[in-house]
Amino acid sequence: MRLLQPDPAAALLGLRAMKTVASASGAMSPVRRALLDAARRMVLRIDADIDALAPITPAELAAGFPSPELREQFTNGMLVMALADGVPAREMVAEVEAFAQALGISTPALADVRLLAEKHMTLFKLDFLRRSQIADIMKDQLSQKGPLSLAKSVLTMRGVMEDPALAARYRTWGKLPEGTLGRSLIEFYAANGFSLPGERKGFPEAGLYHDLCHVLGGYGTDPEGEIQVAAFTAGFKQKTPIFIVLFAVLVFSTGVNMRPTKEAFTTVGVLGKPGMAERMFAAIERGSQVNQDLSDKWDYWAVADVPLDELRRCLNIVPAA
Repeated sequence: MRLLQPDPAAALLGLRAMKTVASASGAMSPVRRALLDAARRMVLRIDADIDALAPITPAELAAGFPSPELREQFTNGMLVMALADGVPAREMVAEVEAFAQALGISTPALADVRLLAEKHMTLFKLDFLRRSQIADIMKDQLSQKGPLSLAKSVLTMRGVMEDPALAARYRTWGKLPEGTLGRSLIEFYAANGFSLPGERKGFPEAGLYHDLCHVLGGYGTDPEGEIQVAAFTAGFKQKTPIFIVLFAVLVFSTGVNMRPTKEAFTTVGVLGKPGMAERMFAAIERGSQVNQDLSDKWDYWAVADVPLDELRRCLNIVPAA
């Protein structure tokens, strides 16, 4: 998932469309304005007075956007804009739908956001999650480890049971040399009070790439860090990368708990914090340079004893900007 930079004329049309969405239900909120300005500077790279931008019709935008890739990118950007500051109003979602239709873009994520705006929470969560990275993790767990392991992983994640043998296998990483991937993950878990796979509330092995990306990318576990690690992952993810971005935005900027644990906290408007939207775009760009999809059955056991710096070079994980 690489962020494309359109030519200046198309960029201005896109910026006007994003502002039209952000203002669809009234005055543009400070959070959405911060996101719009970050997109202007970091993705579109044009000089424009946001306050002076005129609205644009879907037909006008479509006429200036011939590229299918740009059409998809801007539709995804409008979805992030709609979710950036709490549950969006129906009018805002309707505006995104009108632009998407004119651009010829049909995405299940847009139908899900409509369900959210209409407060059909159960249907929204069920449909979104079955298309998200959570479903991919469960499918990979099943294909790699079998049905019994999948059942165990779900029950341990829910805190119902534990798998001592599996947990013990991961604890051996604590004996690896300092600075290696495995040792660093154990230290990351200890510092944050997280459970290992096999321990109660530990995550399935097929989803361990998320925590390993925290370690490899140097991202924290606060809301800002979680949005960045999701954006970083979306950069290299080959299958439906927008869903992992939307998942993090929903939890930390829309305020909707999408995680499988009831006690998980949520926040609203994180994308409006100074520099946060810029860091999200930078993380996408950084992830797009990684030379392997780490979410697709990556064999991290084969590199658990490799020093982080060496592994980052091998994977082309460049230093954070």
